[in-house]
Amino acid sequence: MRAYVYDVRREQRGPQIFLSRTHPEFMSRLFGQEVPEIYDGVVEVVSVARDPGSRAKISVRSKDGSIDPVGACVGMRGSRVQAVVNELQGEKIDIIQWSPDVATFVVNALAPAEVSKVVLDEDAERIEVVVPDEQLSLAIGRRGQNVRLASQLTGWDIDIMTEAEESERRQKEFATRTQRFVDALDVDETLAQLLASEGFDTVDEIAYVDPKDIASIEGLDEQTGEELQNRARDYLERIASELDAKRVELGVTDELKEVGELTPAMLVALGEAGIKTIEDLAGCATDDLTGWTERKNDETKKFKGAFSGLDVSAAESEALIMAARVKAGWIEAPAAVPAEAPAEETTEV
Repeated sequence: MRAYVYDVRREQRGPQIFLSRTHPEFMSRLFGQEVPEIYDGVVEVVSVARDPGSRAKISVRSKDGSIDPVGACVGMRGSRVQAVVNELQGEKIDIIQWSPDVATFVVNALAPAEVSKVVLDEDAERIEVVVPDEQLSLAIGRRGQNVRLASQLTGWDIDIMTEAEESERRQKEFATRTQRFVDALDVDETLAQLLASEGFDTVDEIAYVDPKDIASIEGLDEQTGEELQNRARDYLERIASELDAKRVELGVTDELKEVGELTPAMLVALGEAGIKTIEDLAGCATDDLTGWTERKNDETKKFKGAFSGLDVSAAESEALIMAARVKAGWIEAPAAVPAEAPAEETTEV
């Protein structure tokens, strides 16, 4: 009986050796015994995900461009992978080509399902996968097995939707943008739809874009573009005034306004999260602002941060915290990097 030694502990009753046949590394070592290229280090096992006794996925890559890592693991007529399957008593194994490109790797990991499109959210380590309607059940797998193993293999949370569902979502987003422009700019639905179809997403974009970009839209002229921008700026000023009043009501100090590039909406979000002074912000961790994700027992739980409802990246949040610590006198401001002096020109004689 083969097993993987995953731990050895010294206890009062003597050394205890812990063995496992369900550990992912057990499969990796079995392939190392059956595939000479893995044993020699030419082919590398990158990651393994298992539903022990049922199905597994293993990703491999080759350090030699002339060697196909998947073919090496499969072997002649499947002899190598079949030896591993027999050792695992019939556990089905999908051998995946690893790729440095996350989108390609996720598409490979979801095999045998076909993928139409992927959308990455790097900050949240989440990827949205669109598949044809008839491929949905195959992509998800029985009781979610295929997508769950693909998520474990790649380390990314995977959301799967059909092309019909994506189309419906796009229509809803378009309707939301249209209504946003109707309310903010006091225009009719036709003009609002025209702005949305031209790629404008927010009122800020209309307010501060080059006027020529609006005037270039078919059916609009410079005068109309100027009027739209004036209405957009008036709307933003009104919203900023309302948010500032709410900030004061929440007890957020005026000093906090001077930290970094905090917008009125961000200040209100901080106040609602109980962060009201420079010291409060300085004592935060980045996760307190952006939120964080915990993964336990193959289940992912998300926790919201102060800026979860806003488009604020982790890098921007970290910069704000550091600026607050400097402002509070906790740390010194980082020294500015001096500009390099231009090299003196020399003339050969």
